[in-house]
Amino acid sequence: MDLRDLTYFETIAELGHLGRAAEKLNRSQPALSKSIQRLEESLGARLFQRDGRRIKLTDAGALLQARGRQLRLS
Repeated sequence: MDLRDLTYFETIAELGHLGRAAEKLNRSQPALSKSIQRLEESLGARLFQRDGRRIKLTDAGALLQARGRQLRLS
């Protein structure tokens, strides 16, 4: 798991939109999609569920987001 991928994940989760996250991070949408794929493969779970143009966290994604917050606050 890469810290950069986790940072991208957190931004995408916060904004709920891949395009807006790409703009904020100055990255392409395909680069962010690939980053999420790497995280999902390393964790063995889907992190996002598509909901039209928006994406929302799965249960596994919500857990990863909560753990990330805990680590930052430690």
